[in-house]
Amino acid sequence: MRIHTTILGLVLISGIFTSCQSETDKKEKTEIEKTHLTATLAKDIFALPTHCLQIEYPNKLGQVIASDADLKTPKALRPVFYGCFDWHSSVHGYWSIVKLMKQFPELDANGEVRQVLNQHITAENVVVEKAFFEDKNNLGFERTYGWAWLFKLQEELHTWNDPDAKRWEQALQPLVDLLVNRYKEYLPKQVYPIRTGQHDNTAFGLSLSLDYARTVGDKSFEAVIKEHSLRYFKQDVNCNLAYEPSGNDFLSPCMEEAFLMSKIMDKQEYNAWLKTFMPVLFDKDFKLEPAVVKDRTDGKLVHLDGLNYSRAACLFGIVKQIPELESLKAIAENHIAFSIGNISAKDDYMGSHWLGTFALYALSGS
Repeated sequence: MRIHTTILGLVLISGIFTSCQSETDKKEKTEIEKTHLTATLAKDIFALPTHCLQIEYPNKLGQVIASDADLKTPKALRPVFYGCFDWHSSVHGYWSIVKLMKQFPELDANGEVRQVLNQHITAENVVVEKAFFEDKNNLGFERTYGWAWLFKLQEELHTWNDPDAKRWEQALQPLVDLLVNRYKEYLPKQVYPIRTGQHDNTAFGLSLSLDYARTVGDKSFEAVIKEHSLRYFKQDVNCNLAYEPSGNDFLSPCMEEAFLMSKIMDKQEYNAWLKTFMPVLFDKDFKLEPAVVKDRTDGKLVHLDGLNYSRAACLFGIVKQIPELESLKAIAENHIAFSIGNISAKDDYMGSHWLGTFALYALSGS
């Protein structure tokens, strides 16, 4: 009787252990799926820009108006990038679509999205877009955030061996060339970097632009970016994360600078620089909690979801340059997991029109 009781007990314990192990495995799998770009997550992200690409209103135009003649609809002013609430969100919405279509072609199996892109990204439409940027009242429009996202879109098209993509790249090139030249003219005049946590952050714009310059082999643009990145940031020390985030941040000034410099410096130089710029990252007990959003219908407060993604992208980039900081990856993954559940076309438009891009940007770095 004792033997049977003992065996029964062992079977029960084994069953409980197996059940617990199964739950643990399931939880770990769920966490992994949250921080890696699966087909399911790609579908969810893809739905966001494809949903808003042709939604003209609400719209934040952001231009300077010189006369009644400038009072036109978003689509009339910007026939390529008129959807998704504002110009830069439309641009990086295209980036998300192109990047996901390259990796998951089944997302547009019926070709509907491709058809929209073929209708929007034409040489004729880009002429209108370019004319807007040549208006003397809007020479600084979307400087440098929107410019940088246009470069990322062009980079993605450049690396896609697809007939449509090559045509879209060719159509966009005149506008890209205009803004590259404008960037090269602007940087020598910008005496001080902008260290905010929003669109005009200097390090973020330079980081995306550097990716483009290197991918397409624009050595002149790359050299200008490197020169001014070092001028702005090489002497910086002791960036204090205690002052971050501000209430509307979707970028971390400290992290964006650290990520940019990881692309500018060689490993040895970067290691030494980072130890003086953000020594806290080398602390084995370093912690960083994700930012909390309490109202996702508020277009500014929801920025903090984006901050969680952009922080993650930066941390992944830092680890690539300094592998001994591997522990930062767990912090990055925690930031993604904290906000990724909010990725849904059913979410409020103030977040859904742009957050998918930042989630994809972070996941691509993981």
